[in-house]
Amino acid sequence: MEPRSCVPPPEPSPAREREKPARPKDDPQRPALRLRIRDKESPFYVPPFLDFLGGLVDRYRNFWLSLGRLESNLLADELRSVCVTMPIYVCGLARAGTTLLHEILVSAPGVASHRIKDYPMVFTPYWWRQATAHLRPTAPRERVHQDRVRITPQSPDALEEMLWMAFFPRCHDPSIPNQLTASSRCPAFEVFYCMHLRKLLLAEQATRYAAKANYHIARLPYLVRLFPDAKFVVMVRAPVSHIASLIRQHGWFSQGQRRHPRALTFMQRSGHFEFGRDRRPLNLGDSRRVQAIQRAWAAGEEVCGWACYWDMVYSYLARILAEDAAVRAAAQIVRFEDLCAAPAKTIAAVLRHCALPDVERISALFLPLIRSPDYYTHSFSPAEFDLIHEQTASTASQWGY
Repeated sequence: MEPRSCVPPPEPSPAREREKPARPKDDPQRPALRLRIRDKESPFYVPPFLDFLGGLVDRYRNFWLSLGRLESNLLADELRSVCVTMPIYVCGLARAGTTLLHEILVSAPGVASHRIKDYPMVFTPYWWRQATAHLRPTAPRERVHQDRVRITPQSPDALEEMLWMAFFPRCHDPSIPNQLTASSRCPAFEVFYCMHLRKLLLAEQATRYAAKANYHIARLPYLVRLFPDAKFVVMVRAPVSHIASLIRQHGWFSQGQRRHPRALTFMQRSGHFEFGRDRRPLNLGDSRRVQAIQRAWAAGEEVCGWACYWDMVYSYLARILAEDAAVRAAAQIVRFEDLCAAPAKTIAAVLRHCALPDVERISALFLPLIRSPDYYTHSFSPAEFDLIHEQTASTASQWGY
């Protein structure tokens, strides 16, 4: 349930608007009309209807879960021949290149994924795909991150988190550990989730499933128990540039969400807490460290908080890979810098790891789009550089930095 401050005031009804007399051109309230028009052009603008529909799904989640189960029951005959084979999960701390890798994987033939158009109707994927099958194509636009990634309603999106939040309601509560281990059990989720993936495969007539799910950092052993043949693509990025990008995005999203409260609500309902006004760190078992990160952020010490968070996440990942042979065998580590510097080689290695075809076609499609970011620069002081190095050097060396 979102705080009241996140709920927008009700829109005036068309009837009431018609009752109002026309305003003269020199009326002082006309600038407010121009402001509303400009607001609709903002990348953070969320249409009222989409906000309303998202609220219905969020508030009546049990109803939508029931509809999802009904959908599965009615599709039982078609689903008998659908198997979840080698699902692919792209994860890593946000701003590490996971979106690009997700798009590359989904461009392979026979790979299904959640799409932007699926929000918020995630719980009934087959019916929703049938309902939206004839939507008119739209021109690509730059996504809200302002990072040159262009999207359409058909673009793959990280919406799987809505399913996890429905069954694990405290999975984004920083006050408790958020990990799921190989010994974790939630039979209701496991049945629903497996059926959900099968319905998505059926809807797209696909044989493989791929998801971008950054929070799966905390769930790798659990996932490999559910799907022993799963493939993980784990993205890593050098601390200085990674932290600079995270700070930039947090500031940008916080500013946009202050102006557009529905954008904050959208992020909360879709399961994105990486940055913005409801930023929440993952708790990977070290609550003291999580509290220190939160204190640093609350005090405006962004560099300190992010450096500590980067180190916590990637030291945890290094430990899981070292200790869990099943996770290690399923995982392909991809450094952001290698993807930018040697994209053809990196794409080929990822596709081989995931047992996907069409390496040459996919490489040719994405090579012109891949380059190191040049649309922003960091401006860390010498003291901040020293702080990042002090916090991250030991962990960074484990990833080749």
